[in-house]
Amino acid sequence: MSRYYSPRRTDAAADTRTAIMQSARELFLSRGYPDVTVAQIAAAARVAVQTVYSSTGGKTAILAALLASAVNDPVVTECLEAVATCTDPGAIIDVIAEGTRRAHERHWDVLYGLLHDGLGDHGATEVYNEGITAYLKALTTVADRLVSLDALRSELDHALAVDLLWFFLGQRAWFLLVGERGWSFDRAQEWMADSARQALLRSPGH
Repeated sequence: MSRYYSPRRTDAAADTRTAIMQSARELFLSRGYPDVTVAQIAAAARVAVQTVYSSTGGKTAILAALLASAVNDPVVTECLEAVATCTDPGAIIDVIAEGTRRAHERHWDVLYGLLHDGLGDHGATEVYNEGITAYLKALTTVADRLVSLDALRSELDHALAVDLLWFFLGQRAWFLLVGERGWSFDRAQEWMADSARQALLRSPGH
């Protein structure tokens, strides 16, 4: 016997999940992730606590879903594809500076709002670390390309290149300059790209 499919029921479930996600996002941003409970999310979304778990998987799963749009932003793939074919080391740095800027700017409220003060529990930290691992993997690909072009300063090896890319173009750099020091994204992108070129490249250019 075939299983009955109800579009109305499916739509209702999707609407419920959307309400839960929106309520959780608002609470996380206004109160901070550590201080929000599943019960509070349920109350804000006007659903039962068990519905939060059955619809989203719980608080940590909600966090992962909120961050997924940033981690999986298409700009990451676009930038890495550009890096793979680019033969100008300075242009490679510029591509990554622009790409990390676009990803952070597009998702700034969630990224800075949720992450700059820390998340405060083990499950959330694991979610955060998964995102950072993906970020570092992308920067490692950039370092691979710079090595293949023999573009690095003579005193640098691959591992140090990754460290410097993270220092100048990593998430903390964006949080510090834009979030804490109030720089514009334009100013931060320009400074970060120039600084990374000077620190990393045999022939910085520009």
